Amino acid sequence: MLDVSIIQRMRRVAASALLSTTCLLAVTAALGTGCASRPPAADTRTLLRDDLYPNAATVVVPTREAVFELSEPMLRYVEAQFSSRSARNDPRRALLEALYRDGDLRLDYDASITRNAAQAFAAKEGNCLSLVIMTAAFAQHLGLPVTFQNVMIEDYYTRNGDLVLISGHVNLRLGRTPRNVSYTWSTGEDWVIDFLPGVDLGAQRTRDLDMDTVVAMYYNNRAAEILQGGQRSNAYAWIRAALQASPDYLPAINTLGVIYLRDGHHAQAEQALRVVLSQQPDSVSALSNLALLLQRSQRTEEAQAVLARLAQLQPESPFLLFDQGREAMAQGRYALARDLFSRELKRQPGQSEVHYWAAVANYQLGDTAAAARHMQQAADSSATRSQREQYTGKLARLKALQAH
Repeated sequence: MLDVSIIQRMRRVAASALLSTTCLLAVTAALGTGCASRPPAADTRTLLRDDLYPNAATVVVPTREAVFELSEPMLRYVEAQFSSRSARNDPRRALLEALYRDGDLRLDYDASITRNAAQAFAAKEGNCLSLVIMTAAFAQHLGLPVTFQNVMIEDYYTRNGDLVLISGHVNLRLGRTPRNVSYTWSTGEDWVIDFLPGVDLGAQRTRDLDMDTVVAMYYNNRAAEILQGGQRSNAYAWIRAALQASPDYLPAINTLGVIYLRDGHHAQAEQALRVVLSQQPDSVSALSNLALLLQRSQRTEEAQAVLARLAQLQPESPFLLFDQGREAMAQGRYALARDLFSRELKRQPGQSEVHYWAAVANYQLGDTAAAARHMQQAADSSATRSQREQYTGKLARLKALQAH
């Protein structure tokens, strides 16, 4: 679930995305879930402005049914995998083994794009939302009850250019086979399927998500990913689909505000951001975007008030220490840079870019062992295949230097 913000001078921005450093499979028996009331639905008729983005009408956005639709190769695969009696007796276990353990898919993690079920299957890779969607599509085809869950995790930040993203996380529960399905196996508790490694599933706090919200998350993720490429009309088409699927999905309303803000539609941007803040007054994303809007509109006193509130919520903004470390590197102050990168990694341990620069700093200081450790961590925490390959190549060169 991507929530977007634009970087300001103070680096006080945020956004939300469904990202994770890897996608290993964790399974546990059913957990209790917390519940929370949904905020009142926003009137998207007053937020969406199709007249400002006429080219958006030509953008093809898949229907909500297409997001979970099984392709012909998927149907053939599931038929082959579930033709045996053992699979019919224990469909949940068979599903997990077919997709993630003993099957031949060999799915890889890649956070560069959020794929629908058929795309993730064809590419054999995807981010965690993609894998949740694909797993749910197969489970629903098999008649297994599926419940999506929003997992309450600590914010994890990434950024691309002038956008900062805050990671959220979802997983799913597979229920027992319903009586009207022709499987003989129907005992046992619900299973929680999670794609983050080392997760204590028993300690998770979760909230159930309805299908509308999951579809809106998918559309919002795609909008934020497209927005990073500067295609704002395209992004608007996807965010419009998100709000049509779930009008009260606040990260999508925030993303809409960012699209307007980037195009200079300040009145429309402010309207969207204030809808978010009316429901989530402490939203760092919306406050950051609103502060930038107020600054650009020369409303200095209002901007300062919002920035003061942000300082209370987030005394040290994400990537501030990292940026200071990069400045120290440029000045040749490698020891200071190393220490700043170390402090940033204590706050955000899984930042591949920070690990990379920590490796560079240690290499400049002559500590090739520490450089290699950080480069390995950079590769391990990379969000995309190309990034992993880049860091793995640099790690190989470091190890070659150590050998000599």
